[in-house]
Amino acid sequence: MAVSVRPAAGPGDAAAIAAVYAHYVDNGYATFENAPPDAVEVERRMRAAPRLPWLVAEEHATVLGFAYAGRHRERAAYRWSADVSVYLAPDASGRGIGRALYAELIAQVAALGYVSLFAGVALPNPASVRVHESMGFTAIGVYLNVGFKLGGWRDVGWWQLRLQDPPPPDPAEPREWRVEDDLSPIG
Repeated sequence: MAVSVRPAAGPGDAAAIAAVYAHYVDNGYATFENAPPDAVEVERRMRAAPRLPWLVAEEHATVLGFAYAGRHRERAAYRWSADVSVYLAPDASGRGIGRALYAELIAQVAALGYVSLFAGVALPNPASVRVHESMGFTAIGVYLNVGFKLGGWRDVGWWQLRLQDPPPPDPAEPREWRVEDDLSPIG
């Protein structure tokens, strides 16, 4: 595969991510957003605290997909857990790109000291289930009829990947991700 995975940085990557993601917002229920975010909003999300990895897969300078980690929940007790997602351009599926993005994302989040990753999958979505389970995620439950999109109520299955055994009492804080390339200003 001539595809490379690297950190997402700046407005160019934010625009490419927004373009890939717009397909899923407009054409399905893999995401429950109703309007595609623009590049400025994507870049804001890339910078959100705590800073966690955003990665892109590219081939011949074209972004084919992206994966990212984000805060699992707001309350402080959840800070050793993160949610993850991966999205590919429609013509990039079936090439192992999602697994390549996730392999790098999982390694980077684990190195930051996180304990568990969680992924929500709007059901049915057998391709997404296969990718998550191939990466070691385990199904842990389903929220029934949790979202309404495209004229129907949608279930969301949840998968978990334990990155490490829970640390002993008084664990070290997870670290924020540092991108070697500085992001340019938003907007």
